Formats: sequence, structure tokens, C-alpha cells
Amino acid sequence: MQTTENILDVTTLEPRLKHPTIFNRFDMLSGGESLVIHNDHDPKPLYYQMLGERGNIFNWEYLEQGPEWWKVKISKRSLGETDETLGQIAARDLRKASIFKKYGLDFCCGGKKTVKQACLEKGIDVVKVEEELREADRIPSSRPLPYNDWELDFLSDYIVNTHHAYVQKNLPDIRAYAEKVARVHGGRHPELLDLRQIVEQVYHEMSSHMAKEENVLFPYIKKMAAAKKNNQLVGGIHFGTVQNPVNMMEMEHESVGNELARLRSLTNNYALPPDACASYSLLYRLLNEFEEDLHLHVHLENNILFPKAIQLEKQLG
Repeated sequence: MQTTENILDVTTLEPRLKHPTIFNRFDMLSGGESLVIHNDHDPKPLYYQMLGERGNIFNWEYLEQGPEWWKVKISKRSLGETDETLGQIAARDLRKASIFKKYGLDFCCGGKKTVKQACLEKGIDVVKVEEELREADRIPSSRPLPYNDWELDFLSDYIVNTHHAYVQKNLPDIRAYAEKVARVHGGRHPELLDLRQIVEQVYHEMSSHMAKEENVLFPYIKKMAAAKKNNQLVGGIHFGTVQNPVNMMEMEHESVGNELARLRSLTNNYALPPDACASYSLLYRLLNEFEEDLHLHVHLENNILFPKAIQLEKQLG
């Protein structure tokens, strides 16, 4: 067991010896132990070299970041220790979702990827993202609603009464404005014709999707929750296992998420042209707000409700 801080001052080494010495010291660590590197410049290239040569078996934390000295704590993971996924991180602390949004990391439909995987795919500086996530832990803030602590029947009802209700209230208006704005401005802005078509597709997909959740999946989840509370058996179901409708719902979430990403790309992140009228402006604002709500909506299902429902079904046997 490591009892004292293990420090390596690489400023005293020749440049050609720095990385080999660090690798040698890291390889001598046992799982759970750490090494603190003291350097006179940012050792970030070492992070990517270690990731390439040793794999995802370490945690990297800046203790000091210049301008004269850098200190980095490199910890070797214990056997079996793995990274949390984007979805798991957001489920544990929803404040961190704002960091994922800032970097365009999809924590809802793409929530099964780790931070490293998602950053490497998008060419984003993973060290910077991980440091911001750690910084969020240090900043006192009002906590979001404790979704992860709610009973599944309550969470199901909350999703229906809050997020399904939001879709049902706002999507018809978005559809109507998309039609109107495309008709008036489509000649000068042809992307609005594609926007109208995508909105129409989202409208029909979401209507069908929410009906399946409200009439099939959510009632079964609530039935399982009641069975657990009352120590009862759950009756037979026609879809085999809850994993089957969950898989379908997740695929539909991904489809709608891709369509909203297309809308954002088509509109250059909802940037209004100089000739935009009031309806044009309102349409873009409604679409932006709709996407924001859908991110939380899908997060609650993909990262909290569905995994817990699958686990509950296994517990009930």
C-alpha cells in the first residue's frame, strides 16, 4: 500500500530519458497507486503516448499547471476498474451535462461511450474535458433534481407528465411554423424546405414513439416496480423481456437525435439570416428549446430509467 507521495522530478533528466523513466516508474506501480510528475512544461504529449502504449489503465490529474512548473498525478487503475460512460456521469451529476454540451459530446443517445472514446472520435482534447469534469466536483452549486434516486414508477410518470407533455404542447406549433416559414422564405433560403421535411418526420416519429412508451413499456416498468414493493410476481408479457422494447426505444431515440443534429447543421446552429421575420426567429428559438428538452428527456430514459428497469427485471427473476 502506498503510504508516501511518489514524486518524480523529470526536470533533472535529459530530454531523451524523460518518457522512458516515467514509463518505467509507472510500470512499477500496483493498482491503486500513483506517481506525481514534476516538470517545467506541460507533459500533455505523455498522456497520449501512455494511452497509445499502455492503454486506458490510468487516470491523469493536473495538480499544478504552469506557468513555470507543472505537476501531474498519474494513477494506475485497479484490476477491473473502468471508465464511467457519458450517460453514467450525467446520471450521477447532471451539472456535468453542460460540459458535454459545450464540447458537442452526446450524453443521451451516445451515452454509452466513455469520455475518452467520445473525445477521440471527435478530435477533442480529452485532458481538458476531464479536467473540467473534475473542476465541476470542486465547485459548490445548487444540485439538480435527484432523478437517479427516484422510484421507477415515479420517474416514468415524471417523464410523461413533463417531457411527453412538452413535446405534445410544442411540436405542433413547431410543425406549423416550419410550414409557414418554409412557404414564405424557402425561395431565398432553400434549407428551410429540408427543415420542414425533417420537422414533419420528427413529428410523426415522436408521436408514435411516445405512444409505445405510454401504452406498453412504461406500464410494464410500473408493474415491475409495484411487484417489487409488494413482493409479488410479475405476470407474463408479450414482448419477452423488457430489453426488447428498450432496444427499440433507444434506436428511435438515436434516429430523432440524428434528425435534430441535421437541423442544427442545416441552420448553422440556428443562426438567423438578416431578413428573418418574427416567425422565422420564433421557429429557431422553439427548435433550440425543443432540442434542449429532448436531451434531458432521452437522458432520463436511456441512462436512468431503462438500465434500472433491465436490472429490476433480473432481480424479479
